[in-house]
Amino acid sequence: MANKHIIICVGRQLGSGGHDIARMLAMDFNAKYYDRELLNLAAKESGFSEKVFEQNDERKGILKGLLNLGASHVNSGSVYGSSISRESLFKFQSDAIMKAADEGSCVFVGRCAEYILRERTDVVSVFVTASKRFRIEQIMAKQQLDFAEAKKLLQQREAKRAAYYNYYTGKRWGAAESYNLCIDASILGLQATEKLIADFIRKRFGL
Repeated sequence: MANKHIIICVGRQLGSGGHDIARMLAMDFNAKYYDRELLNLAAKESGFSEKVFEQNDERKGILKGLLNLGASHVNSGSVYGSSISRESLFKFQSDAIMKAADEGSCVFVGRCAEYILRERTDVVSVFVTASKRFRIEQIMAKQQLDFAEAKKLLQQREAKRAAYYNYYTGKRWGAAESYNLCIDASILGLQATEKLIADFIRKRFGL
């Protein structure tokens, strides 16, 4: 199994435990894990600093104009100048995802990875959801917020995440038809959910 080239793309609702499940899957399949690490890869590919990608991470390209960037945001040797659109940032990130996928087995978290890699046959896409109360309680614990604050954060962050996905893919974020498997992690818990997903992946690729 270690020699089998497998790409796992994990979409997730905020607070669902999708990040933790993705990390477990990466360990299970001896694959590289890419979440915010993609921002560093995209920065290297583009010549812009990682901070530029952090500021626009999973945000749709609502600006028609260019984002004017100071010299501190441009890595030395950049050939792209000092301004860039969000669509260009998405293109750089997409290139980084495709390059990483070519280099070996990996797990990608969010950032439209399953759409970007849709032409490949070694990709399996998963969407992790959970009950709203479970997600709010997870956010409360991790962010040290009260219930109302956590609920508000969930709504704001998920609206941005959905807008980003819908804008760049032309599909609907979280819709079952966009993924190979959708699963509620609050039913079985994170570890049992990961084992179920891993079993699905093994059957999918005949491992």
